[in-house]
Amino acid sequence: MRPLLFLLGILLLLVPEILRVYYIMPFPGSQEDVATDLRQVNIAYWLHTNIWWVRLIGLALIIGPCLHYIRQGNWWKRVAVVVPVALAATVFYLFNFKFMADKMFLPVEQKAIAPVMLNDSNARDLVIAVERNGDARAYPIELIGYHHQVLDTIGREPIMVTYCTVCRTGRAFSPIVNGEPETFRLVGMDHYNAMFEDSRTKSWWRQATGECIAGPLKGQLLAEVPSQQMTLAEWSSAHPNTLVLQPDPSFLDQYAGLEDYDEGTIASSLEGRDTASWQPKSWVVGVVHNGVARAYDWNDLMEMPRYTMADPSASPEHLTLDTLGGDTICVIVDDAGGFRVNRCTVQHEDVLNIGDGASQNQYVRKEAIPAYQEFWHSWRTFHPNTTRYTTKQ
Repeated sequence: MRPLLFLLGILLLLVPEILRVYYIMPFPGSQEDVATDLRQVNIAYWLHTNIWWVRLIGLALIIGPCLHYIRQGNWWKRVAVVVPVALAATVFYLFNFKFMADKMFLPVEQKAIAPVMLNDSNARDLVIAVERNGDARAYPIELIGYHHQVLDTIGREPIMVTYCTVCRTGRAFSPIVNGEPETFRLVGMDHYNAMFEDSRTKSWWRQATGECIAGPLKGQLLAEVPSQQMTLAEWSSAHPNTLVLQPDPSFLDQYAGLEDYDEGTIASSLEGRDTASWQPKSWVVGVVHNGVARAYDWNDLMEMPRYTMADPSASPEHLTLDTLGGDTICVIVDDAGGFRVNRCTVQHEDVLNIGDGASQNQYVRKEAIPAYQEFWHSWRTFHPNTTRYTTKQ
């Protein structure tokens, strides 16, 4: 019985330790299933919640055989005991102190928000921008892309600004859960999307949707706060008093690893862009309006005519018109990677100029519609009923 008990104990110390991290980190094969079920996440959550009981049972099973073979066994039996125990100890260290998400991507230690100071090195930086009650703030993607989330107070409201580089999408949420302000840690990912764990209930929340997918609060949603993605120059032009998140001196090397992320030229199989259309790593703009989800291929959007408002100082932008959820909408992108979507109506006045000098009826933009730049694999996973816009529609 001793060998069987020892083997069972070692397996309990190895397999659960590995699976609870493997299922929620981008190891080969761990995130490939694009089905909407959450079996892997549920297994990982159960293991995270009960791992100490599993460890204690495993230790209880091996301690007797270990003492017996070390005291009374010959040399090869001692080796046969020591090697698996050393392996279990190594796995415990790696999967708790090296491979866990919050050990690989650390939170901001020295948060500094400062007035914008534009220069050649940062004017074209892409930011996730939020304005609340007259307070405007910008968060460079290449900074929060490493940390994945930053808690801040904007316009006297607590806000959690998030970014997932493997999905290429930013969101801002209210971190108020059941009426109480909450803090979160990066716990892993689901279908390549960042997941956060709240500090009180230890529930797990998706970054792409704000949905709690595991734990006591499963099914609840974080309230989303409107945000925009654009260059720092464009945001500061509209909000000259904006404050900007500054680099944390503790993480300059980590930020350098995302240096080419804005342009999509970063050398990474997880974060790099596929320049072809409708591939897993292709860029899309995703929109949900009146219950209808649609994705717009970035290449198609950039091929649309360039429009310039009557103001000669305005930069030309690419404008795509579509009908979604019963409304006419304008999808507007610029060459620097900024975008926005508005509901719009037509006025027959020649105040828009196409890049070639021809005139066009004005499309008056009304209220903004939430929209997100995202990798196609991410948008289609979390919006399985999405349609695809094509220029042939």
